[in-house]
Amino acid sequence: MTNILLRSWNWCRRFRHRCGYGVHSPSDFFLVTSVVYEQWPFYAYGPLHHLRRVVAFLPHYREKVDRFLFRLVNHLQPSLLIEVGTGSGISTRYMSEACTSMQVYTLADKREDAVERILSSKENITYLTEGTIDTLERLKKEGIRPDLVHIGNTPYYREAVEALLPLADTGTCFIIGTPYADASKKSWWKELVADERTGVTFDLYDVGLVFFDKRRAKEHRIINFL
Repeated sequence: MTNILLRSWNWCRRFRHRCGYGVHSPSDFFLVTSVVYEQWPFYAYGPLHHLRRVVAFLPHYREKVDRFLFRLVNHLQPSLLIEVGTGSGISTRYMSEACTSMQVYTLADKREDAVERILSSKENITYLTEGTIDTLERLKKEGIRPDLVHIGNTPYYREAVEALLPLADTGTCFIIGTPYADASKKSWWKELVADERTGVTFDLYDVGLVFFDKRRAKEHRIINFL
């Protein structure tokens, strides 16, 4: 009940920030109207919906958010994703299905049998459970350079972002999961938005998006996606 009331309150607060209202950049307007708010069903939604039940007991986003992540990856068409904090693995699958040529490294602190079952069928997904930050540093030393980063279900969001920020360039996107999870993470999210190393940012409440094109003026966009 508390969560429903909080979402309702935030929906009211964000009422003016819907459907691209006030967004003047053509590329940002397209992202909001044709990716965030896209209503057409995609081919993978049905099978992935049924797959959710297998890992429903593990941390995961709302289905609405996972479908957005699918559309975002379909729009960006990245070549390599690093996901820090696998959670249930269902978001991993949604993003993987959106771009089957994308190589995915998903990092967790411990292996879950249910997660391994839903990820092992995809050859482009590498599920790593040897310790999140150590694995991240190993991948960096091996020259793995992501153009998409998902900071998912992990307590090491600060360390992971600091480790990956030096790799970001004009075409990189960071997805920050649950930026309002608690007061500490909310404060950190605001610092990241204001950080001179980041560019245009989007706040969808359940997730935040960070882009790094320094040719553009630094802006922060709040989107009503509740």
